[in-house]
Amino acid sequence: MHEATERLLQHFLEGVEPAVPLVALWAHGSLAAGDYQPGRSDLDLIAVLDRPPTMDHWRRIKAVHRRLREPPAELLHCSYMARQELDDHAAEHITWAHERIFRRPVTAVTRRELHDGARVLYGPPPAGLLPPVTDEELTRFVRTDLRDYWLLKAQGRRRWLQDVWVDLGMITVARATVTLREGRLISKREALDVLAELDAPEKVVADIRARRYGTPAPVLSRFRRARLARAFIRSAIRRALAS
Repeated sequence: MHEATERLLQHFLEGVEPAVPLVALWAHGSLAAGDYQPGRSDLDLIAVLDRPPTMDHWRRIKAVHRRLREPPAELLHCSYMARQELDDHAAEHITWAHERIFRRPVTAVTRRELHDGARVLYGPPPAGLLPPVTDEELTRFVRTDLRDYWLLKAQGRRRWLQDVWVDLGMITVARATVTLREGRLISKREALDVLAELDAPEKVVADIRARRYGTPAPVLSRFRRARLARAFIRSAIRRALAS
């Protein structure tokens, strides 16, 4: 693990433990899957609290995150789940991400990631606290996410001029396709190989790989990249949902 990232995680734990009734702190995503890229990957965390957070806890959580100054603090995201709501997939939990605080659910994909191989930073592992995700629950979430979120987002144009939408959209579709086909989760690195198997535009895949892994970048305008990515995502989602 990158030294600066380890130092940030330690500082965060030292700040959050006295601020909230902390039961456990887990990392998932790239940080747990062995595909973490310093300065590029998000630090995706889940904190479990002993009781539902109060407004005072909201203020303390914001203060903890805002005191983190060292890089890559801006990439550290954390959802705070009350122990009493761990079995409720629809519950919206306090979340700090993208430099702001809001509420959102912890998805079936995140829950399955935690069970498949969370990195435990504090307290007991997920298996001792978090109810498991059934294959049916995982499939239902992935299909709904593709149909009701990503397919709608692919209808617009402007957002696809941004790197983050191209990267996340393409990788999400590849990962979702494998989950629906084989019932398992894959890393972002594996997803780039799957995109080639799905006949994704080679230059778009190379563009994503260059940003994530520092490989040579292709010559590709943002406008052409946006058109290629949107067309592929729409087509790939329809194929995945039809299978």
